[in-house]
Amino acid sequence: MRAVITRVKSAEVKIDGVTHSKIGKGLLILLGVSVNDSTADAEYLARKITQMRIFEDSEEKLNLSCSQVNGSMMVVSNFTLYANTQKGNRPSFIDAARPELARPLYEYFTALLRDAGYKTETGVFGAYMELESINDGPVTIVMDTEDVFGKAEK
Repeated sequence: MRAVITRVKSAEVKIDGVTHSKIGKGLLILLGVSVNDSTADAEYLARKITQMRIFEDSEEKLNLSCSQVNGSMMVVSNFTLYANTQKGNRPSFIDAARPELARPLYEYFTALLRDAGYKTETGVFGAYMELESINDGPVTIVMDTEDVFGKAEK
């Protein structure tokens, strides 16, 4: 499971020009699910992200978690995070999970964030979305559970 986590001042998802969801200060999480992912990947990522200290304290050090600044989270599914660009000019998405696997894991991940007490908004799985965000910093972190669990161990 791969996540691009961006600290934002605000983020908004529009579908057909209409606002579907929005947050103020918090984290925008683009989430990709691979063919090798399981609930363990979602649990690991949710735990790490909810505890991640990437908001500034009074001394301008990255010492505070999203909950400590009363932040929200927005999770947007993004299979293109698994683009393979090694050959040719057209990316391959063979490592991205099919919707039958990806949707339940995306929904499980989102539920874990909500269960941890976060106001959590989402996009619409599989929909064409317009995403607007005002990045804060910018602070952007990329996490991949393959770095932790490896491919073969799952």
